[in-house]
Amino acid sequence: MSVLVVTGTGTGVGKTVVTAAVAALARARGLRVAVLKPAQTGTGPTEPGDTDAVARLVPGVTTAELARYPEPLAPATAAARCGAAAVRAEEAADAAWRLARAHDLVLVEGAGGLLVRLNAEGQTLADVAVLLSAPVLVVARPGLGTLNDTALTAEALRTRGLSPAGVVVGSWPDRSDLAMRCNLTDLPAMGAGPLVGAVPEGSGALAAPAFADTARRFLAPCLGGTWLTPERGPARPV
Repeated sequence: MSVLVVTGTGTGVGKTVVTAAVAALARARGLRVAVLKPAQTGTGPTEPGDTDAVARLVPGVTTAELARYPEPLAPATAAARCGAAAVRAEEAADAAWRLARAHDLVLVEGAGGLLVRLNAEGQTLADVAVLLSAPVLVVARPGLGTLNDTALTAEALRTRGLSPAGVVVGSWPDRSDLAMRCNLTDLPAMGAGPLVGAVPEGSGALAAPAFADTARRFLAPCLGGTWLTPERGPARPV
C-alpha cells in the first residue's frame, strides 16, 4: 500500500496545491492516484471544495471526502457547531485503505496543521498517519516564522514515530525577501526532511496542462526522480 499524508505548518499554506502537484507528478508517471480529504471545513454543501480543486488541476485523479462542515473552523469545532458527526481517525484510515486497493498512490490531505483536532476525543491527522504507517509531507510558508512552525511540526512527527517525507513551500511569491531566501537554505535543518520543492504562488489558478508542467519544473527536480515510481510508490526523498 502506498499512502502519503500531506499536512501543513498551519492553515492557508498551500496544502491543496501541493497535494495536486504530487498527484500530477504521479499521474505523469502512469500511477493510479486517489486524493482523500477526511474533513473539509468552510465550504457549503454545493460549493467546490479542496478535492474539486484537485480534480480540476489533475484530470483522471480519484477524489473522496468524508465530511463537510460549512464554517471555517477546526473540524472538531465545526462538526459540533453544526450538529454533524465528526470524523474519526479510524474512519479516515479505513477510507485510505479502501482507496489503496484500486490505486497505486493515495494522498491524504489534512485540514490546517498536523495537530488540529478531528473530533472531541482529540484525534488528529497525526493519528491517521500512525494508523496508516504513512510518511508525512509537510507544507510550509515561505516567510519569517516558518522555521519555528516547521520545527514544531517535525518534533510532533518524531514523537509519534512518524517519518517526515520532506518539506514543500506551498506558495512561493514572485518577489521574495531576504528571510524567504534564507529559509530555503535553513528549512532542511528543521527536522522535517529535505526541501523537496517550492510551488509558485498562484499555481492553483492554472489550467491542468500548465499546472502539470509547473509541478514537473518546481517539484520533480527536487525529488530527483526517485520518490514516485510505479514499482516503489512514495518513499522518503533522497
